[in-house]
Amino acid sequence: MSSMTITFHGAARTVTGSKHLVTLEDGTKILLDCGLFQGLGDATDDLNENFGFDPNEISFLLLSHAHIDHSGLIPKLAKDGFRGKIYCTPATRDLAEILLFDSAEIQTYEAEFINKKRLAKGLKPYEPLYTTEDVTQAMQLFETIEYNEWLQLTNVCKALFTNAGHLIGAAAISIHAEERTKQVKLLYSGDVGRYRSVLLQPPSEVLEADYIILESTYGNKHHDLTFNTIEVLQKFIRQTCVQKEGKLVIPAFSVGRTQEVLYALNQLSLEKKLPEINYFVDSPLSTKATEVIKRYSDGFNERLQQVLKIDDDPFDFPGLKYVASVEDSKKLVDFDSPCVIISASGTADAGRVRHHINSCIEQSKNTILFVGYCGSQSLGGRLLEGEKEIEVFSEPCTVEATIDQLQGMSAHADTNDLCKFLDSQNTENVREIFLVHGEYKVQQEFASRLERKGFDNITIPELHQCFTLSDKKKTPLKKAIKEDQ
Repeated sequence: MSSMTITFHGAARTVTGSKHLVTLEDGTKILLDCGLFQGLGDATDDLNENFGFDPNEISFLLLSHAHIDHSGLIPKLAKDGFRGKIYCTPATRDLAEILLFDSAEIQTYEAEFINKKRLAKGLKPYEPLYTTEDVTQAMQLFETIEYNEWLQLTNVCKALFTNAGHLIGAAAISIHAEERTKQVKLLYSGDVGRYRSVLLQPPSEVLEADYIILESTYGNKHHDLTFNTIEVLQKFIRQTCVQKEGKLVIPAFSVGRTQEVLYALNQLSLEKKLPEINYFVDSPLSTKATEVIKRYSDGFNERLQQVLKIDDDPFDFPGLKYVASVEDSKKLVDFDSPCVIISASGTADAGRVRHHINSCIEQSKNTILFVGYCGSQSLGGRLLEGEKEIEVFSEPCTVEATIDQLQGMSAHADTNDLCKFLDSQNTENVREIFLVHGEYKVQQEFASRLERKGFDNITIPELHQCFTLSDKKKTPLKKAIKEDQ
């Protein structure tokens, strides 16, 4: 028998493409998440085409939550031969279904759009990663598990899902495996939510672990708890739509972030502070996602539970319109009156929002307001870094619109939240923490903070790097960094 290993096939020194392969002594292979890479420039397509492992060999997939950077390659996994079971919470299953069908439809639509230009240039047609038929096949593999109920995967391995507070249905996953004469305890954080979330319950306490795979998106940041999201959002609407009579385009992921924006707009409406203009959600997915999220209202925090007693739909308000069809979306691109448009994706690398950005970017009366994390290589990240010349759909654009970011909105834990997430751990017993889902510089800073808290063996894996757990000896972080240099 060989020893237990973990291989990091995604979200390694970057924030997308989460895929972590756990191989047990007996050869059982457990994949933690199967996410789509996004916003990594020319490397993105190749990363999504090649898993780094054989899908036929995977025994189980444990899905932490539905966001595309964690679930988005599941249909391709099934298309390429995976036939095992996919375990997740009921809410994650329902959200993943609509997200994956939406992803397939977007890929098909964008392939048609891109291929018109490729055909004119005599280039080979671009093929989508998967189709809606592939999604249908993949959804047949899903089985659900409730929070805090042990799932027996094999005779020697079981898993437990606990609330991660990041998204409705999101989970941290504990895996306990019997290895020769001892038990190995592994904890995968998934994405950790905030302990003072606008919408959701805080993360639950997790079990102690020997090895931890920990996200680190905001590992060096402190969220501003005094930031008034509602007031700042109102300011942007007034400046752009009322004073300049322009469009306010808000790139926002359809699941989670769009609902937070709608909740803020609803609060302004209830307080009679919302300017009387047109408000659009240009994403068929958002309508479906909002309905799913409302079905799992037991995941809302106490404050929102109180709001529900006086407002049966905290994500709706007078004047809000949902755009469903492609034809109506195209009309909205050409709409020339002041309005607010909320459209996916949040990083502006995919979806309908790119068409709105393409239409608005060269006019100074317009504003593009990001409301979440954007990787440095994503279109959103490059706009936020101040690039003045960009390409959208392979066409050059000069940036004249105002580019800004609403800092107060994030479903990700900050450095304090991440440290609180580890409060249940005994630093003497944790043999190693693997930092994933973060930019490398951020991870290095976060690793130093964890070391100061007493965790003395922090590793920042590279893509496709494999680690043997049972033979791993604790190596102080400073020595490890020195040896790496």
